[in-house]
Amino acid sequence: MPAIKSAISVGLLYVPVSLQKTTRDTSIHFNQLCKDTHQRIKYQKYCPSCNKEIKNEDIVKGYEFEKGQYVTISEDELERIKTKADKTIHIIHFAKMSEIDPILFEKNYYVVPEPGGEKAYELLRQALLSKKSVAIAKTVLGTKEELLCLYPEKDGILARILFYQEEIQAMPKTITNIKVEKSELDIAKTLIDSMSQKFDIAAYYDEYQKRLREAIESKIQGKEIVTADPSQPGNIIDLMEALKKTVEMRKGHKGTA
Repeated sequence: MPAIKSAISVGLLYVPVSLQKTTRDTSIHFNQLCKDTHQRIKYQKYCPSCNKEIKNEDIVKGYEFEKGQYVTISEDELERIKTKADKTIHIIHFAKMSEIDPILFEKNYYVVPEPGGEKAYELLRQALLSKKSVAIAKTVLGTKEELLCLYPEKDGILARILFYQEEIQAMPKTITNIKVEKSELDIAKTLIDSMSQKFDIAAYYDEYQKRLREAIESKIQGKEIVTADPSQPGNIIDLMEALKKTVEMRKGHKGTA
């Protein structure tokens, strides 16, 4: 996906920037093949009224306002209804970082200054960081007005797209008035202590994708796929017994290490 050209605007301050994806897809993707010939399955954009395949340039956007009734809208018309603020990352106000509930975060973009905007960009970054604040802003991406916060980091600024309140579902209700004994809580805290370590994202990887790549390599070489080890701990009904055994296992694990 190419960078999205935009600008941060607040009052008279105008900072030309681009939004760039923070992540990349490393998953294995499969194609759909014909079972008999192993040829790729093709999907055609077909109009039943014209009885023919339709090219991309002949396709328009349409909104169904009644069953079978559509109003069409062109890309030019979509651009015309955007205001000047829609075309920038327009800062509405500032807020404390701690006030943003993590459940609201949808996706991230790197905010990268364009030529001429470096000084104002750095000024905004340092000011936000020193105040432990974020900028709450809006911008239109595609056909949706996105709510986002500009989140200062050590090396730059992140644009963190937020869900709107109506997009967040309530937490499913659970059984209330559950009594937890002090002894249970103490052993649970001991478990947390025994398994606590500094978080390092570099220590983690997609283990299933690794096994999947190995399985594909085996198939390429004409070998059979070996079944993964299905072993797993048995059910321990008693909560305290489960906690104690887990703590003992962790102590043994540390001794071995």
